[in-house]
Amino acid sequence: MLLENKVAVITGAARGIGKAIALKFASEGCHIAFTDIALDEAAETTCREVENYGVTCRAYAGDASDFAGVHATVEQIVSDFGRIDILVNNAGITKDTLLLRMSEEQWDKVIAVNLKSAFNFLHAVTPVMVRQRTGSVISMSSVVGLNGNAGQANYAASKAGIIALTKSAAKELGGRGIRVNAIAPGFILTDMTASLPEATLQEFVRLIPMRRGGSPDEVAKVALFLASDLASYVSGQVVQVNGAMG
Repeated sequence: MLLENKVAVITGAARGIGKAIALKFASEGCHIAFTDIALDEAAETTCREVENYGVTCRAYAGDASDFAGVHATVEQIVSDFGRIDILVNNAGITKDTLLLRMSEEQWDKVIAVNLKSAFNFLHAVTPVMVRQRTGSVISMSSVVGLNGNAGQANYAASKAGIIALTKSAAKELGGRGIRVNAIAPGFILTDMTASLPEATLQEFVRLIPMRRGGSPDEVAKVALFLASDLASYVSGQVVQVNGAMG
């Protein structure tokens, strides 16, 4: 197994891409600690599905944009699991609107949840990895962070920030045995995209050379590669998973 007896911390993993990554890691022997804003039925279901692979799973409620709260959560995870080998910064939200209509709250909230949260978890987790002299950090960016998108200035800025944070952290932490990479998904079919009108979905698909949206599992497979020793010399990179979109 690629991740046997490793411990992964995954933010925002109750559903969607985060859940797919948790299940993929668990299928390769990884113990899972995941966070979400609330431990609802979806979080409980994710934990049960993860544990079906014979690994340990624990869920932690908390706001990923809360610096002190994240440090307290990570301390609890280390107490519960003893180590942290992998960090996946997946927590994210959207508050889309045109720039001239965007409120300060819409800007601040998206930057806090999408970008500050990644800093918070990096700040809390990397000292653990430094002591271990090994670790893999994977942060979720987006095709929008590379190309921009009308009506998503806040989201695009947060995801572009993830790329810069990733490249900077990779340079700082490489000498400590820690690899830091990002994944930039394109149009991925999740619960959020499922609520879009059919005409909008078809327009997205028309712009993708592969003529389909991706699945969360296809993103999870790339995360598995980056988390494992198969990517032992891969750091500071942004892997696009977008069907040649953009």
